[in-house]
Amino acid sequence: MTDKIVVLSACETIETAESIAQWLVEQRLAACVNIVPGLTSVYRWKGSIEKTAELLLLIKTRRELFDSVRAALETLHPYDTPEIVAVPIVDGAASYLNWLDKETSADESVAE
Repeated sequence: MTDKIVVLSACETIETAESIAQWLVEQRLAACVNIVPGLTSVYRWKGSIEKTAELLLLIKTRRELFDSVRAALETLHPYDTPEIVAVPIVDGAASYLNWLDKETSADESVAE
């Protein structure tokens, strides 16, 4: 088990998705954010079943940064109740996990 996680969040527009992704990476809260188009979400909201075209954000970060990522999503996201779900990264390529550490560290000298 690693200390790395993927945070999932869905957005309705590419502009919102890109804005959130850019901010998270700039702030070193995420090493990488994939924006996956073509998502259709079916969910219950305020007593009705809704169906919405969305984009999925796959936010790669470290567990210790989750609270900051969550707070940022709650602030930046236009939804009343944005999806914010963390999934653990059980294992991965050492070079990728080291890169993720480096890119989410205030200290850029973390070993690659």
